[in-house]
This record gives sequence, structure tokens and C-alpha cells, in this order.
Amino acid sequence: MLNRIVLMGRLTRDPELRRTQSGTAVTSFSIACDRDFKSQSGEKETDFIDIVAWRGTAEFVSKYFTKGRMAVVEGRLQIRDWTDNNGGKRRSAEVVADNIYFGDSKRDGAPGDYGAPPAYGAPVGRGTPVPMESRSDFAEIGDEDGELPF
Repeated sequence: MLNRIVLMGRLTRDPELRRTQSGTAVTSFSIACDRDFKSQSGEKETDFIDIVAWRGTAEFVSKYFTKGRMAVVEGRLQIRDWTDNNGGKRRSAEVVADNIYFGDSKRDGAPGDYGAPPAYGAPVGRGTPVPMESRSDFAEIGDEDGELPF
């Protein structure tokens, strides 16, 4: 079975970091995603999608993302059944985020310094990518005998 979703949209509010009783970081927010087509009235419609991020991903989002910032979210769709205050059965759909990337650069988003890692979208939970030229564990392959070392 496959349950994988990738979305791109702007945050509708600032993410708020919370912690569970055991201290696990969690944040929830919504993104606005424009549809690719127009309605019969000729206007573009927008879907507002709830996102939940846990642990390091939650901390990353709450630190570097703000309302209006473009985000690319990878994760899985989750359907939750719950009971409201009046005892009515309710159902909610949300995306549980595995990775969140920057969908814009600093100058494309809201003004100000985000203090964020490079705008090309560092994967969450996997560290910030290091440019090839600054990696010390790579070496040039010489032309001595024309054979590759593997």
C-alpha cells in the first residue's frame, strides 16, 4: 500500500510549537494551495490543508517558517475520527509531515531576516546539505591508469 502526499502552499498562520506530556515536540499549521483550474465563476479556488509535524520537523518549522512563507510538505494523509463537545461524531483529514522544504527564497517571502538555512530547501531531520566544494571526504580521480578505483 502507498500513502504518500506532496503539497506546496503558503502557511496561513505562524506555526506554534507544543510538547506532549512526554516532551515530544509537535506543531500544527495549515497551508493554502491554489487549484490549477478556475471555478465556473472564473475564480481560482484554494484548498486549506491541515499539517501536523513531529519531533525535529516540528522544531524546524516553528523556528524557520512564518505566516505567508511558501512550504513544500512531504508526508502521509491521515484520517481521524473524533467526538465533538456535543457528542457528535466528526472526521478530520490532515497530513502528517515527514519532510518540509522551503518553497521560496528569502526575498520571495515576507520581508525580514528569517535566520534560515539556505533557501534551496534543506531536508528536515536530515541536516543541512553541505555544498560539494566544501566536503573534505571527496577526492579528484587521477588519470594515471584510466581505471576507476571501484
